[in-house]
Amino acid sequence: MTEHTQDHGDEQAHHRTDRTDGAADVSTGSALDQADAGTPPIPELVIISGMSGAGRSTAAKCLEDLGWFVVDNLPPALIPTMVELGARSQGNVARIAVVVDVRGRRFFDNLRESLADLEAKHVTRRIVFLESSDDALVRRFESVRRPHPLQGDGRIVDGIAAERDLLRELRGDADLVIDTSSLNVHELRAKMDAQFAGEEEPELRATVMSFGFKYGLPVDADLVVDCRFLPNPHWVPELRPFTGLNEEVSGYVFDQPGAKEFLNQYTELLQLIAAGYRREGKRYVTIAVGCTGGKHRSVAMSEKLASRLATEGIETVLVHRDMGRE
Repeated sequence: MTEHTQDHGDEQAHHRTDRTDGAADVSTGSALDQADAGTPPIPELVIISGMSGAGRSTAAKCLEDLGWFVVDNLPPALIPTMVELGARSQGNVARIAVVVDVRGRRFFDNLRESLADLEAKHVTRRIVFLESSDDALVRRFESVRRPHPLQGDGRIVDGIAAERDLLRELRGDADLVIDTSSLNVHELRAKMDAQFAGEEEPELRATVMSFGFKYGLPVDADLVVDCRFLPNPHWVPELRPFTGLNEEVSGYVFDQPGAKEFLNQYTELLQLIAAGYRREGKRYVTIAVGCTGGKHRSVAMSEKLASRLATEGIETVLVHRDMGRE
């Protein structure tokens, strides 16, 4: 992925409000505090953060192209002010995306306080976290010959480690984590479009991803399923060349003892989990389904699982991460 490690500083917005005294000014609170008194709706808020070099600027640009008002590198303490200004725009700024990164690390401790303030004022907000492997990040920084913002006198890997530690808690709070290790710019934009292009947000969106354990766990997975308890079609010569998309391979997988029972019971478990996610306001979940190579069992199980979730009213995206790598 050829991602620029320097985010769009020229997109940073500056706002000024001129206040005058007058008898007509009888306001006693902010636009957010008065949202229930007939004022325009409070803007929807997305906070974009994550590892430097993981694609924050691409994600922000995608939202900008979708009509969002994007503010780059805004100090976290000013996020509530930004939302309030949007609420005063008479509906002209309905969706705001704010990029928060380590360039604003002096203000980073204020982020949790700002998020608590927004929650108290019933502002709808989501956190999108861009993740990537150390190897991918090192390659990207070396390709543009720029230092990592936190490396100081050390190496790039030292800066990456320091940033991971700084962002660990925020990553845990994220509503959507996107791993860009193997994505190019166009694939990242497609993921952002899939999540934000719709005019109406669904209750819950799921990504079902097949993968091979020998290639490593998907770092953006919320739930991981292991299908290696089923016999491997790789050891059936006539099935080995095919993938889990093949009807014969899929039939072989689901003819094995426990396969259909697992699918049925895990679907029921996901229904329970999905209900909890909805209650907690979580809109996105990534379910990783793994086998040894990510070619046969995990692909077949992912296909069936995605179909089941779709019938339950959960908008589902299906991804086969490692199919074709062998």
